[in-house]
Amino acid sequence: MQMTGLVRAMLACTVLAAGRPARAQSVAARGPAVTASDIRFMQEMLGHHRQAILMTAMVKARARRPDLRLLAERITVSQVDEIAQMRRWLNAQGVGEDSSMSHDMSAHAGRTMPADAMPMMPGMLTIAQMDALRRASSARFDRLFLNGMIQHHEGALTMVRALLQVPGAAQESSINHFVIEVDADQRAEIARMRRMLSRR
Repeated sequence: MQMTGLVRAMLACTVLAAGRPARAQSVAARGPAVTASDIRFMQEMLGHHRQAILMTAMVKARARRPDLRLLAERITVSQVDEIAQMRRWLNAQGVGEDSSMSHDMSAHAGRTMPADAMPMMPGMLTIAQMDALRRASSARFDRLFLNGMIQHHEGALTMVRALLQVPGAAQESSINHFVIEVDADQRAEIARMRRMLSRR
């Protein structure tokens, strides 16, 4: 009788498992879910990267140092690639690129902001800093660019740290891989730029 009861219990467990809703099984198979913080991070990092591209676009005509031109090319390639990754990821989530930018800064002091004046995420250059970069050339441009891009990259690291502090965020595999890559790349480039500044 005891063996029969055990067999019945095992059969009952098998039936319950087989009858589990297919949706619950598919959700478990997908792994950790994307969070609202993940989406906001990607939307804001997209804007963050766009400013870096605007900065590197100035290098060819204004920089004096060949090594700075090579650095700018590397940053451009990596950030353009990451922008494409972020756009694909956001499209896969069914959300727009800028829907999280609720703190719209399109109007400031009674005038329209320029296209590169995105909402101020950590490390982003101000309008005044961007204007100074546009007006500079040669050694002054090199110095302003390196200091500005270090500030910009450190801001990206701040954004990564903030995301990782949110419970449940950055767990979905694609964003987790992206965050790890951004953190590693930005740290390596900051170290390189600091060495370049020290060799002035």
